[in-house]
Amino acid sequence: MVVGVHSGKFTAERVTENIRQAVLRLEVDHPVVNDRHFRIWRAYAVNAWPTLALIDPDGRHVGSHAGEITATLLASTIGAIVADFDSMGKMDRTKLHFQSEVVSQPRGPLAFPGKVLATGGSRLFVSDSNHNRVLSIRVDGLRGQVEEVIGGVAAGFADGEFGEAAFHRPQGLALVGDVLYVADTENHAIRAIDLRSGIVSTVAGTGEQSRGMIRGGLGNTTALNSPWDIISHGGYLYVAMAGSHQIWRLDLASGEIRLHAGAGYESLADGPLTGAFLAQPSGLATDGRYLYFADSESSAIRWADFGAGGDVRTVVGTGLFDFGDVDGGVDSVRLQHPLGLTWYAGKLYVADTYNNKLKVVDPANRTATTFLGTGDAGDRDGDRATFDEPAGVSESQGKLYIADTNNHKIRVAEIATRSVRSLSIQGI
Repeated sequence: MVVGVHSGKFTAERVTENIRQAVLRLEVDHPVVNDRHFRIWRAYAVNAWPTLALIDPDGRHVGSHAGEITATLLASTIGAIVADFDSMGKMDRTKLHFQSEVVSQPRGPLAFPGKVLATGGSRLFVSDSNHNRVLSIRVDGLRGQVEEVIGGVAAGFADGEFGEAAFHRPQGLALVGDVLYVADTENHAIRAIDLRSGIVSTVAGTGEQSRGMIRGGLGNTTALNSPWDIISHGGYLYVAMAGSHQIWRLDLASGEIRLHAGAGYESLADGPLTGAFLAQPSGLATDGRYLYFADSESSAIRWADFGAGGDVRTVVGTGLFDFGDVDGGVDSVRLQHPLGLTWYAGKLYVADTYNNKLKVVDPANRTATTFLGTGDAGDRDGDRATFDEPAGVSESQGKLYIADTNNHKIRVAEIATRSVRSLSIQGI
């Protein structure tokens, strides 16, 4: 029997309803307890996420393992305990029953959308993440007409025509000519959607998660680790590799993928590109000069140079355990697990996910201020709009298109007036 004990690092992760939404989004099918006061954490002398504690049939704690572990490695230990208790006649093989909650169908056509890409015209692309598909939508004001559905509902890893292709919780999107690239997060792959031919192909990743340090090479033979966002610049596709705490670079001409930034250790430390420490980069944006990224676990906004020999520097954010909801200058600013950002008119518009807000970050002055949202989780349009863990944002023609993840919606905000409305999606 598996029991998940959630000892939340972030304040938002200690709210039971937020944990419930995460359990539904990730389709967790074992019981999860909210250890919001870290009582179970202390009782088992835990000091790292994740930690696995093994309890034998007598109810004794027989050991712990800090860090990720595969089922294969764990099986030998469990097998030895089972054999020992079998020899004593103490094994009870009565099936344990736990009825997990099943997410009800959202009222609209989306299920936990993760990222959104506005192309500058009337076309919008949406990662309909929990439906395991990508939607191409023609937008007219607050009406969206679905023109193409790529993939669909059942998770999988398959190339082919739009109706045959399969994804697994896709996230980031980048358009290069007639090709839409997708960070297929839980397939640990980068997929290419040819909008002209109607064919999906894999350009990086093997479908399996890299368990160690990623070695560069040809994209389709290199295992990746939870790519969360992508952006194109200068013939390359830059990949926010959240699982390895790095940013990688895919050469669209040669098909080779190589490390661009991050030493692979989770922390916040500036320095040379490959020597800096990152913490789950999950959102990318650019002004053409710098590559900006939302460094989610450090609640920071940072930038990296594009050129080899460049640096990584922090705009706002101070460390892995420094988070909150505080506007102001660099010394006082606090964000809480931002997942997305977009560049517009000299500023970064940031999906400050766990604060249920959109913030404006000024890289020149190193300030952050609330732009949209009250901080309360909600689903209210208008001048005092509320959001529920927005994860993606993209600007087009003075409007912000926001993936409002837990509300299963795309929200549209007029930057000039700060008025928010929900996009009505038809045709699916």
